[in-house]
Amino acid sequence: MTDIPGVIQKLSDTGDLTREEIICLLENRTPELQAFLAEKASATARKHYGNKVFVRGLIEFTNYCRNDCYYCGIRCGNKNAVRYRLSEEEIVECASHGYDLGFRTIVLQGGEDAYFTDEKMTGIIRSIKSIHPDCAVTLSIGEKSYESYKAFFDAGADRYLLRHETADPEHYAKLHPSNLSAENRQQCLYNLKKIGFQTGAGFMVGSPYQTAGNIADDLLFLKKLEPEMIGIGPFIPHKDTVFAGEKAGGLELTLYLLSIIRLMHPAVLLPATTALGTIDPRGREQGILAGANVVMPNLSPVGVRKKYDLYDNKICTGEEAAECMNCLKNRISRIGYEIVTDRGDNIKYLNNRNKMKEGK
Repeated sequence: MTDIPGVIQKLSDTGDLTREEIICLLENRTPELQAFLAEKASATARKHYGNKVFVRGLIEFTNYCRNDCYYCGIRCGNKNAVRYRLSEEEIVECASHGYDLGFRTIVLQGGEDAYFTDEKMTGIIRSIKSIHPDCAVTLSIGEKSYESYKAFFDAGADRYLLRHETADPEHYAKLHPSNLSAENRQQCLYNLKKIGFQTGAGFMVGSPYQTAGNIADDLLFLKKLEPEMIGIGPFIPHKDTVFAGEKAGGLELTLYLLSIIRLMHPAVLLPATTALGTIDPRGREQGILAGANVVMPNLSPVGVRKKYDLYDNKICTGEEAAECMNCLKNRISRIGYEIVTDRGDNIKYLNNRNKMKEGK
């Protein structure tokens, strides 16, 4: 029998756990243990970032995708999806609107859409950076070649989000068609790190067929990768996918994992996701209290938000960006935190970069 107090102490002291110890924490979760870890995780986040919550302005610029992932509402096999693409001018305009509202990180997210070639993407990145040089540009556009990632980085992109989804190849194969593999997904993440991106990985909580062992493997993979950002959120089924009838992931387990991740990665940038807010009206606030420190309001034109339909019942699809921002500021302040408008870079990443510049 694993010693739970010893595991918790080890988690707090070193952030390193074995697979067996992680499974033990997952299988012995209680409300009391969850509250204790949330308190420690929140204190850890405050130690590194104070009571700051960083905002990322999300622009969902295309819902075309070449992939047919079984859980995703914008998969190519979904004939009910109403497809759209924003023009370069619309994307830059959304970014400028976000800048005026105080956003200093813009996230360009979309399906793997062949229309947006490397040339188009580098042009968009350069346009945003030339107008707003103090703004970070984050990309979330899927699996690309090393050369493509390098071109985006050289054009000025700062960060890249690519959830690994699940570290176990067998589990991965149950969620994706055979032309996609966990191995390639993970290699993309290592390529991004090598190029110099602040890199984000992560997984769905409660996805079909997921076991405690799968989650342990995910946490061990993240420990090996050491990404600057980790995004996790509950699996939410979509009516036009293979998993339409599956049960959604749970709020409590997601919050518990946010706390564990914060303690394993003290300086990580950790979002309280829109999916968390979708399964519970106070999900994002609870995520912050569990150790998260990032939120991502939507800057996309209101007319296309419902079309970027990754899962059912997604929140904030009808709110103007300014309205959403003000609402978030008020909600976050009520729990003792403050929405801030700086870039919100990973502190560990910045320290390492400064040491390299100084030749240390």
